[in-house]
Amino acid sequence: MAVDCTCRLMHGDIDSLFRKGLHDQPMFDTICELISRDPDYPPRASVLDALTRVLNGRLYDVLPFDFHDERSPAGEYIPLRKRKPSVRYPLCRVVVEDSVSLLFSEGHFPTIDSVDRTTQESLALIVRDARLNLVMTEAAIRGSIGSVAILMRVLTGRVFLQVMDSIYLTPIWNPIEPDTLLTVTERYKVSGIQLSSDGYDVSDSTAEYWFQRSWDSYDEAWYIPSLISDGPPHLIDTNRTVHHGLGFVPVVWIRNLPGYSSTGDQNDGACTFRAAIETQIEIDYQLSQVGRGLKYSSDPTLLLKEPIGADADIIKGAGNALVVSEKGDARLLEIGGTAAAAVMDYVRTLREFALESIHGNRSSPDRLTAAQSGRALELMNLGLLWLADNLRITYGEVALLSLARMIVQASLCYTLRVAGKDLPPMDSTAALSLKWPRWYPTSAADRQLDAATLETLMNSGLISRASAIKAVANTYDIDNVTAELAQSAADQDERQSID
Repeated sequence: MAVDCTCRLMHGDIDSLFRKGLHDQPMFDTICELISRDPDYPPRASVLDALTRVLNGRLYDVLPFDFHDERSPAGEYIPLRKRKPSVRYPLCRVVVEDSVSLLFSEGHFPTIDSVDRTTQESLALIVRDARLNLVMTEAAIRGSIGSVAILMRVLTGRVFLQVMDSIYLTPIWNPIEPDTLLTVTERYKVSGIQLSSDGYDVSDSTAEYWFQRSWDSYDEAWYIPSLISDGPPHLIDTNRTVHHGLGFVPVVWIRNLPGYSSTGDQNDGACTFRAAIETQIEIDYQLSQVGRGLKYSSDPTLLLKEPIGADADIIKGAGNALVVSEKGDARLLEIGGTAAAAVMDYVRTLREFALESIHGNRSSPDRLTAAQSGRALELMNLGLLWLADNLRITYGEVALLSLARMIVQASLCYTLRVAGKDLPPMDSTAALSLKWPRWYPTSAADRQLDAATLETLMNSGLISRASAIKAVANTYDIDNVTAELAQSAADQDERQSID
């Protein structure tokens, strides 16, 4: 009798368990073909939908089988391209959130500056009341697929901002001023049941309807939903339509990044993570295969060679012995672990390449042996900073300033309120700008050098005291430079009077 518990399925560094099915691993285009496309929507909608699925971790929802399903009910082998990976590494989402955290997090949100102090102070109050940092963070994350829109509304004197996915939005631009919106139309399909729950009187709750609303310079027009077979709605719902009278379309359209459009449409910018999607899919399936191999190693297949012992009950387990005859044999079909280690090295390499392709953060905290200065951290994460710097242009200098100008214009039409207090009308002719904080917090040594430099510049008359306070306002969380300057002067006079 020979009982061998080290029978290997492995040849070299690749075993048949890992090798089987790897060639039919799906790619992004393969999965996108399984996503249903509605011809009633413009072509860009299907592309943005697929990218949104990647961002939200729902890309594999269209695959019919789980990863552990190796055989169909009919006994046929299920290829990997039809299975959902059991391990999912959200590489694209990680890069998006890392870049946005450097853009609009609490310590990185810019200050809206204006030569008119009343305008600056009023905007600072509205920024807090409207939770603008949260709105811009959400917009930058959802807009990473290519584009996003922000709707501004003034209700009971307060400013409210809403992030809107651009998948079902269609903007019309002014041909004379190509950066100015004429109208924005939202149209998508909705079930009759949903419309009934929202208070609409529908003829058939089991049918699908078109829902539509649009914004122009004076109205937010709502339309009476129409059946899909009847085409887009054309009757205005007068009960829901609102006359805002702002004189401009209260929507900011944001193209994500400069470069080739993610959809081929001029209304969309480049996708932040498009270059890493295929690599993320490869990583997911490789890690799933590694997990599959580890699970197999914990319970390998038992191979029995007849004849076995008479009346032998085959019960697998460490506490059970198999009795075989002289010519019988029993083996455990085990696999080696070198293939799993090789796959992990391969995954690390893929991760490095993917992060490099989309300018993600490739630094490892394990390599930091001591506290680093802000400048050292900038050099370590240069690729990520390059990405965040480009996002500052689209979401900051374009989108955030456009929102600020809308709020200023709205103050001329409505009396804006914050915390129950009325704000005075703002100066629409005053120039607005953004003051961005440093990428990383400064160390004590950096702050000491900054203080010495600013003191030297003030004493030599090259800058004013107000400019010096502005230079350190973000570092020391100074919201109102004018008030800080007045308080500083008062404290200095008090010290002189005591002396």
